[in-house]
Amino acid sequence: MSKGRTRWREIGDSPRKGNDLKTKDFDFDLPPELIAQTPLEKRDASRLLVLDRNTGVWSHRYFYDLPDLLRPGDCLIMNDSRVIPARLLGSRVNADGKTGGACEVLLLTDRGGNVWECLVRPGKKLRTGARVTFGEGGALTGEIIGEVEGGNRLIKFRYAGIFLEVLERLGKMPVPPYIKEELQDQERYQTVYAKVNGSAAAPTAGLHFTRELMEQIRERGVAIGYVTLHVGLGTFRPVKEEEITDHEMHSEFCVIPPETAALVNRTKDLGGRVICVGTTSCRTLESWAGADGHVEPKSGWTNIFIYPGYSFKAVDGLITNFHLPQSTLLMLVSAFAGREHILAAYEEAVRERYRFFSFGDAMFLQ
Repeated sequence: MSKGRTRWREIGDSPRKGNDLKTKDFDFDLPPELIAQTPLEKRDASRLLVLDRNTGVWSHRYFYDLPDLLRPGDCLIMNDSRVIPARLLGSRVNADGKTGGACEVLLLTDRGGNVWECLVRPGKKLRTGARVTFGEGGALTGEIIGEVEGGNRLIKFRYAGIFLEVLERLGKMPVPPYIKEELQDQERYQTVYAKVNGSAAAPTAGLHFTRELMEQIRERGVAIGYVTLHVGLGTFRPVKEEEITDHEMHSEFCVIPPETAALVNRTKDLGGRVICVGTTSCRTLESWAGADGHVEPKSGWTNIFIYPGYSFKAVDGLITNFHLPQSTLLMLVSAFAGREHILAAYEEAVRERYRFFSFGDAMFLQ
């Protein structure tokens, strides 16, 4: 599949439109102690800031209140991608075959044929031709066979058995760099419905759901459907360009299955709301939505970049965590609910000592 650019063209109502917006317009002050370092004991015990995107009025709830905020005939669309233990700690292999200094490799994208696009450390020591090894007895080895734009490396791996099983033994969960504490239970960086291996980071809005909560939601007459988007680390990178339109969006592979397309279209036709769990589900639907909000079954690469001025087609509601300053995710939620409404809600969340980022609290934008 091609990774061609996917830019939006529709310009809707916004206090500042398109090229008038600067990256600095999406900044906010966050005390470092509000960055959640560990998950709560109970997934659905997190707080939930409910924001009316039309009026900017908010209320404070808990995530286990979510069924009360949904209506019969609504549907939730969740990203069922599963995070792979993609962080590998090993050693460089010297020319004489002996192990040398320590190295770190982070798997990003499966290029096929046992070749992965990766981030590596130390970059200066790991150029084309360099070799690396992981685990006792060289259980997993790799050779850097090329470099790509942006400095990532292409590594061809060699191993015995099944690659994902090797990763389960040797790899670590690639939690974001702002989480400094060691994750005790790796399943807490997975959603309870994750099933399709491929992400380098969790679709974190889904971390709040329990199986019991999902059953309560179904009992209210709300259907649940799934898309797959394999989350890349570009998700966590702040926009460095002064003009947001100069930012080059990363590409991620996504899938809308036939049954999910049918669910979205049926919900639209019957007057229900399509509510996405997470920005990844939102980007997946919006990548392939028609002007009437209907979607078709599809798979491919998307690098859709959504910021204020974008006219949403398929998505009527959004459940999401609190995002990094100057990030594409903050720009997306600002496009959905209005930049002023979002930044005011973030100020309220800071005042009320909400927990931020991956293991933090959530918002429901409706």
